[in-house]
Formats: sequence, C-alpha cells, structure tokens
Amino acid sequence: MAIRGIARVDKRTKGLVKRLQPGEIAVIAHRDIDEVAAESLIRCGVRAVVNGDESITGRYPNPGPLHLLRAGIPVLDKVGLSAIEAIKDGDSVEIRDNRLLVGGRVVGLGQMLSLDMVMEKMAMGRRNLQEELRRFAANTLVYAWKEKDAILGRIPLPPIKTSLQGKHALIVVRGARAKEDLIAIRSYIDEVEPVLIGVDGGSDILVELGYRPHLIVGDMDSVSDTTLRKGAELVVHAYPDGRAPGLRRIQEQGLKAHVLPLPGTSEDVAMLLAYEKGAALIVTVGSHSNMIDFLEKGRRGMASTLLVRLKVGEILVDAKGVSKLYRGRPRIGYVFSLGLAACVPVMILLLLSDSLRQVGRFLLLVLRVMLAR
Repeated sequence: MAIRGIARVDKRTKGLVKRLQPGEIAVIAHRDIDEVAAESLIRCGVRAVVNGDESITGRYPNPGPLHLLRAGIPVLDKVGLSAIEAIKDGDSVEIRDNRLLVGGRVVGLGQMLSLDMVMEKMAMGRRNLQEELRRFAANTLVYAWKEKDAILGRIPLPPIKTSLQGKHALIVVRGARAKEDLIAIRSYIDEVEPVLIGVDGGSDILVELGYRPHLIVGDMDSVSDTTLRKGAELVVHAYPDGRAPGLRRIQEQGLKAHVLPLPGTSEDVAMLLAYEKGAALIVTVGSHSNMIDFLEKGRRGMASTLLVRLKVGEILVDAKGVSKLYRGRPRIGYVFSLGLAACVPVMILLLLSDSLRQVGRFLLLVLRVMLAR
C-alpha cells in the first residue's frame, strides 16, 4: 500500500511541528524519538513520519515510536541522511514497500516499523537500563563537581522588573503531559495567581490555555513568535562563556531581553532565577527530573538539575504527572482516611516552617481539585 503526501522537512522535530499541516508527511532525522516529539506530531495530524535516523535504538525504552504507531501513523525508519537531504520542503513524496520516492525516483530505502519491532526494542531498552543508569550516574557526578561553583555560588541575576519576592512561581516546561497537568491545577493558578514562567515551548502551553506568561526563559528556539510578543519579560539562557545564540532571534523581532549565562538546562535556570529572586514556593509542570527524561533530551547526565534541586530544596513542588491522580473520582472514604492519617504530622510541620506552609497550601488546593471532580 502506497502512502502519498506533501513533505515537510526539518532535522529537528520541534522546529518542524511549527509548520506541519494535517495530512502532510513529516521528514525528520531524530534518533530515539521521545514522547514529547511523538505527541507533537500526532497533534499535527501527520499522515506518516519518515526518519533518516533510527527511531528506537534499544539503548533505553523511549516510547515515542510506540505512541505514533498506536495513533495509526506509519513510520518509515532509517532511510539515511542522504535521503532526507534529497527532499525539498513541499515535495510530493511516496512511501511504498519500504522505499521513499520523490517524483517516481527512489531516494531512500528504509524499514516500516511494526508494533512487534518497537516492543522488541523497548524490551531491549529495559534490559539495558541498569548499565545505562551506571553511565548516567557517573557522568552526572563528574559534571556536578565541575558546575557546583557556578550553580551553588552567587548567580549573576538580571535586573528583571517582574517581582517574585514572597510569591508563588509556576514554571511550565514543554514536557510530556504538561498541558494535562496544567489543566489539573487550574484552580490553584486561578486562586493563588502565581508568577507564570514559561520555559521555551512551555510558554506556548500557557498561552494555549488562556494564560499570559510573566517571564519567558530559555534558548528561545522552540517558543512561537506570537507568544514572544505577548509582553512577557524575556530572559535568554546563555552559555557560561556568555554566548547567547537565542538573543539574535529576539533582536531580529525588535524585542528586548536579559541574558543569563549559566550551565545546565533552561528549566534549571528558571528555577534558580525564581529562587534567587525570593519566590516563596516554586511549582514546576512538565519538568525533566529522571534519567529517561534526560536521555530523551539527548543528555547523558543531569548534573545541573541535581545541584539546582539541592539548592532550591523544600520550596520546590513538582506537579509532573498530577493529572494522573484525577482519572476517576476518589472514594470519599479513601480521602477521609488519608486526611486523618496525615493531619497530625502535617499540622506540626506547617506550624514549624514558613516554606512548608506554602507547600501545604498548594497540596490543600490539589485536594480541593480532587474533591471537586
């Protein structure tokens, strides 16, 4: 069976999804397709995906290809970079019998993924996790030692106008199920009115749900032009040596931005900025906090994230996955049992610690959401 359509070409999936239209064929070069990329392609309504690289290597169990196939999207895998380079954006392409054709001419030979192939590679990835974790931990510790002074020491804070002192800060990252998690804590956002900080593409999620970010932090490579013009203060994450590739895009649009040179990820920088500016509580949505998250981002360690969480400490609440708590209405008996069991120690802690009182306030709001559903 042949699959035909207009090709949209970009080696970077997060750049491609900005231009994809329903029914088009996504042509990428993405090794180990991650969950966020797969869900973005699914939302675009692509007819098929052509990958010049290997969608799942078996190094770890990345779920992206599985999501694509279960959504009914065929994936032609490993066609090679030369095949990708032979296709121009807007070309009419055809996928037939593991071959990629442009104008009736074969430009690449790949492999159509099947569910059995993907499940076999995912099983291989799970078997490899122990060794992968060993390498990941070693790399994390090596870089943590190198980056400790830059992150745990004095931060070169930009003179932002947005006040964070004594306020809640909500940091939204473009992670898996970030939108669903944000919807789950909407009552918290509407009642507490935290300072909204979007990290690159996380800013677009805020805008999509009707919120306007107060701050946008990041490399500025995955946030839309429309969101950049919403009036938020912009903080460009620069390399430790001061190079800031994302600043050029901001300047080309006639916008102004602060520059913050630090090692690590942009979400780490956002957390540090909120912490150093006096936020009473930091709530993160869609953040990357485990080995699989970082492997999906192409990183071999999480040194900066480890150091940032050590520094920020008890005022950090990670709301990742909170939407999974609300799939069904909780039985009232469970809620009361849980509440009675937790009341005494929680009350003692809340009375003793101002920062824990802020955490408690957030958890009470989450409980109210559970009871309202």
